[in-house]
Amino acid sequence: MSQSADPAGPETSSAAGAAAEPSLASPAAPAPGSPTGRKRRPRGGGLFALRQPIPRWQSVSFSLLGVASVLLIWWFLTRGETVEDRILSTSKGLYSPWETFSSFHSLWFDRAFTRNLLVTLRRVVLGFGLAAAVGVPLGVLCGCFPRIHAFFLPMTLFGRNIPMAALIPLTFSLFGIAEWQKIMFIFIASVAFIISDTARAIGDVREAYVDSAFTLGASRWQIILKVLVPLAMPTIFNSMRLLFGLAFGYIMLAEVIKFGGESGGIGDLINISQRRGPREHVLLILLIIPVVALMIDSMLFWIQRELFPYRYGGLGLLHQAVRGTMHLWEDLKSRVWRRPIPEQIKAQLAAGTDPAIVGLPDRPPS
Repeated sequence: MSQSADPAGPETSSAAGAAAEPSLASPAAPAPGSPTGRKRRPRGGGLFALRQPIPRWQSVSFSLLGVASVLLIWWFLTRGETVEDRILSTSKGLYSPWETFSSFHSLWFDRAFTRNLLVTLRRVVLGFGLAAAVGVPLGVLCGCFPRIHAFFLPMTLFGRNIPMAALIPLTFSLFGIAEWQKIMFIFIASVAFIISDTARAIGDVREAYVDSAFTLGASRWQIILKVLVPLAMPTIFNSMRLLFGLAFGYIMLAEVIKFGGESGGIGDLINISQRRGPREHVLLILLIIPVVALMIDSMLFWIQRELFPYRYGGLGLLHQAVRGTMHLWEDLKSRVWRRPIPEQIKAQLAAGTDPAIVGLPDRPPS
C-alpha cells in the first residue's frame, strides 16, 4: 500500500477520519421533522441567557470591560501621592499603573528586555523541540503497542506529577548552571506530558480505520505511519500548542541562576528587579509575558488551522504544501527504490502469460 489505507485515498483519509468521529461540542442536528427538531426555546433572556452565543462585538466589548475593571481596581488601591495615602503601599510591591508603565523605557532600553526575551524564547524552543522529537515517537509507540505503554507508564506518571521546582537542584548537579541546564530542564518538564498526550491521541483513533487498512493489505508500519499518525496528528498538534505555553511558564524557574555575563533571560530580570530594583519592572514584566504568550499562541493556532483545515477551519495553505511534498517524496521513492519483481512473475512475463490470470503469489509480510 503506497499511499493510504483509507479507501477514499490519501487526500481525504484524514478528513474522513475527522468528519466521522462524533464531536461533543457540535452534536449532530436532529431531523427537521423529528420531535426534537423544533426550534429551541430561549434559555432565559437578556444579558444572562444560558449558554447562548453572542455577537463578536459583544465578546470584544466585554473583554475590554474586564481589562478596564482590573485597571480601575488597580488604580483605586494605589491612588495617592504619598505612601500613607494609599490603601496598598509600595512596600507591598504594588505600584500605581502610571508608575509601572512609565518604567517601560528603562526596562526596554537600559536593561535590554528584547535581548533577554529572545534568549528565553530560544531556550524554550530548543528544550521543547527536543522534548517533541523524543516524546512524539515514543507516544506513538505507546499508543500502538500496550506492552511499550506499560513499560513507560511509571516514568510518564512520575514526570507528570513531580513538582518542577524540585528538579532545579537535580538539573544543576547533572548539567551545570550554563545554557544546557535550562534547555534540559524544559525537556524534562515537557517530555512526559507529550508522551502521554500523543499516546492518548493515537488510542482515540477509531478501530474501524485499522480494520479497513488490514483488509486492504496494509502492513503494520504502514498502518502506523499512514493511518494512525495522520488521523491523530490534529489532536497531537493541539496538545503540543497548549504544552508550549506550559513550558514558557516553566522557564522562569530555570533562569534563577545565570552563568557569567550571558543574558539571563526574563526570569533573571525578575529576580534582579526583586532584589535590587526597580521593583516596578517586576509587575511590568508580569504584564508583558501574557501578551507575548498570546502572540505566540495565536501564531501556533494559525499554523494549526492551516495544517488541519478539515478539523479547525482555515485556508489549508500549509496542508496543501505538506501534501505536495509527500506526493513528491512518494514519486521519488518509487523511482529510486523499486521493489524487486518476484521470480515467478518474471517467468510468467517471459512466457507471455498474464500474471493477473495465473494468479499473483501471496504478498510477503513486511
